[in-house]
Amino acid sequence: MPAEPTAAYLATQTLTVLVPVYDEEESLPQFVVEMNTFLEQTPVRTTVLFINDGSRDGSLALLRDICAKDNRYEFISLSQNRGLSTAIKAGVDHCRTTLVGYIDSDIQTTPLDFLTFFEFFPQFDMVNGIRAKRQDTLTKKLSSKIANTVRRTLINDGIQDTGCPLKIMKIDYARRLPLFHGMHRFLGALVQLQGGKVKQIPVRHFPRFAGTAKYNLWNRAWKPLVDTFGFRWIRSRWKNYEIGEQQRGTV
Repeated sequence: MPAEPTAAYLATQTLTVLVPVYDEEESLPQFVVEMNTFLEQTPVRTTVLFINDGSRDGSLALLRDICAKDNRYEFISLSQNRGLSTAIKAGVDHCRTTLVGYIDSDIQTTPLDFLTFFEFFPQFDMVNGIRAKRQDTLTKKLSSKIANTVRRTLINDGIQDTGCPLKIMKIDYARRLPLFHGMHRFLGALVQLQGGKVKQIPVRHFPRFAGTAKYNLWNRAWKPLVDTFGFRWIRSRWKNYEIGEQQRGTV
């Protein structure tokens, strides 16, 4: 799309960046430093919404402090750990903006790469990152590659890196995401299921800044396989609708 229509579109948009947090007290201060750099450059009025997913360390205290000092930051805190899919869905449910983004707080991706996403709106309904030159352990890269290959084979969605924690989508599509275990692995496919268009672009990837990964071979290989069969069941029963005409009263 030409630059002028895109710029005109972005001038009318707002963005919430969802940041799920589970025991990330070591990464959060540096994450805010990097997010602030993005907030100074973004062409879209942006709010950062942390979702504390029942952290057991000092993450919640840090989030309170971060949000008290800067009104561009907000947080909600789940009463107990519910997993990444629930944290993302809770964040979407609390969005008040026209666009919603997602990034992890471990700083393995940079929010500055969001700046390259904006040029693909409004013609696409979601932009999904592809982690180039992944800076992960061999086990992590191998298990992710196997899981992505199996998922694409079984559901043929064409999404190259569904686990990339760098995405932006239109809120209308995000609000229709069904909550189920493993939902976060199928965000692109679920947008496509609604008739939406997904653009995939390479993003940078970095070694983990601090802390430890929350995933292992079990939940990177076996669980995604089980979740994929669950998604196939949902897809076989999915329904969309469009309003052809309506009339509303004044009340």
